[in-house]
Order: sequence, then C-alpha cells, then structure tokens
Amino acid sequence: MSTDTPTLTRKDFQSDQEVRWCPGCGDYAILASVQNIFPTLGIPREKFAVISGIGCSSRFPYYVDTFGFHSIHGRAPGIATGLKTTRPDLEVWVATGDGDAMSIGGNHLIHALRRNVGIKILMFNNRIYGLTKGQYSPTSEIGKRTKSSPVGSVDPPFNPLALALGAGAGFVARSVDIFQPHMKETLTLAAQHRGAAFIEAYQNCNIFNDKAFEFMTAKDARADEIVYLQHGEPLVFGKEKNRGIRLSGTQLEVIELGGGLTEDDCLVWDETLDNPAIAFLAAQMGPPDFPTPIGVFRSVKRPTYEDLVTGQIRDETDRQGEGTLEDLVYGGETWKVTESGEIEISH
Repeated sequence: MSTDTPTLTRKDFQSDQEVRWCPGCGDYAILASVQNIFPTLGIPREKFAVISGIGCSSRFPYYVDTFGFHSIHGRAPGIATGLKTTRPDLEVWVATGDGDAMSIGGNHLIHALRRNVGIKILMFNNRIYGLTKGQYSPTSEIGKRTKSSPVGSVDPPFNPLALALGAGAGFVARSVDIFQPHMKETLTLAAQHRGAAFIEAYQNCNIFNDKAFEFMTAKDARADEIVYLQHGEPLVFGKEKNRGIRLSGTQLEVIELGGGLTEDDCLVWDETLDNPAIAFLAAQMGPPDFPTPIGVFRSVKRPTYEDLVTGQIRDETDRQGEGTLEDLVYGGETWKVTESGEIEISH
C-alpha cells in the first residue's frame, strides 16, 4: 500500500443515492461486501470505476461512490474493456446479472475473458429476470414456470462457471450473497488477481424467485449440500466430514469416508492448474448427485490484454516516433473529388 494513500473505510464507498432494491433482496449483501473490500485494497478511491449493463444488479454504480457508468444491455464488458485498455491504471469492475451477461451480453463476456482484460466481472445469479418482473433467464432450471414459460421452461440452463472456464478466464470463482465472510474473501482474491476475473454470486430474488438456493443455504442443509474449494485441501464435506469427492478416471464421484476410504482418497484441490479440465468437472457438480462447490475454481496467471496492447504501442512509438493525427489521416492512400468531378488519388 502506498504511504500517501489515505485510509479509507466502507463509508467512503457509500454514495448519497437511495438504494432502490426490494426489501430483502440479496443485492444488499453483495453491495455491502464490495463496499467493505474496496477500502482494504490500498487503491485511491478515484482509481475505481464500476461499469454495469441493465438489470437490478446494474444499479450498482449508483450505490458505490466511485467513478462509474450505467451502460446498455449486455455491453458492460465491452465498455469496461475499452476503459481498462486506455487506462490500465484503473481498478475496473463490472456488475452484471445472469440475464445481462448470459443472454444479450454473452459475446462481450467471453471475449473479455479470453483476451484476459484486467477487469473484475461480478455476475449476480438469481436464475430469473427480476427487473422485468419474473421471466425465466438463461440460468433458470428446466421446467421453471414463469410469466414467459407458464407451463415450464424447456431451455437447458447455461452454466456460467463452465462458460467462463471455456472462454479461458484466468480467475473463476463462486460465492453466495448471505455467506458474507466467504463473499468478502472471494472478492478480495479476485481483486488481487492480475487479469480477467469472473465471480458468480448466487443471489436470492425474494420477489420473483424466492428461495432458489435454499437447498444449499438453509442452515441445516449447508454441511451436506456445499463443498468448499480450498487450495491444497482435500474435497471433504458433510456434517461429520464423512463424505468426499474423488477423481475416478475422467469423472468425479462422491465417496463415503470410512471402511477403508480416507481423506487421502479425496481429490486435493489445486486452483493453479493451467489445464482447466478438473475445474470444468467441478463446475458441473450440483444436486442431486453432488454438493454445490463454492470458492475459487481457477487462478492462473498470463499476460493481460492491456499490457500487451500498451506494449505494442510503446514499441511502435520507439520505432517510428510519436507521430501526429495528420500523419495518420494522410499516411495511406487518399482521394479527393474536385469541383469538376474528377478524382485525385495521392499515396
């Protein structure tokens, strides 16, 4: 941390805008997590920028007292890419939702991740379109009955983590709105990662999709329905820590510990593997056959897009000099239409 960086608190990142989410919405918890971790990063407040698209989650820039931009549907990753590329010194975050990111914004998302643009994409996943009043979303489960699918959705849901891994994201993680210590830890790790980071935040919409994640968030269910991905630790879960996950051939499977099976038989989690195959397998886990994994799925380092682009600009400037706008405009073949209608071509 720079010695001349003033000490910041959560209050410094709370704007004067009235927070307009439904009472009980999980967005409040995610907002609190972000406002709590921002002042711990040692970054001046004027160096933060929060970009959003459209949706309940995309009101985020109004409520965080930083620079920000409430953009258009699905385009936040593209706008954030432009900002980070031209101003690599900024800490750029994207607030988006499962509809905004997984539907109209899908291409913008995957290209930001594959390019490894140094932005942090926080995707709120409530498995519903909340702002437009309860239509099924790209992450809604098959059979979901909504206003736009009155007899049940027939669309198979997107798996956001698998999509991010397939796009080559260097940092991929999942947390849950009400798991505040875990959420803050996950967001801090994402902020510390140099390069593109994708964080899926399970978030309850208590108006249009209430208790969507209760199968794993209910206090009496958590131990059996969640497995924590902790780097260097075996995948063990259950109230009595009597169950585990092991790799059997090319598949993961749940095992009961005891009777000859121990923690040594469980998969030891390694988030730093360059090959995302194991992380991809973990991203497929979930009910009814598996617990739901939360934590960091992948954390690997590779050159960032903004560093590569600015490196090219620096190298070409060293080779050719600063140049001028006039040189750029007239540097190639140009043509001019004279008053007589003739075309003059210059090289």
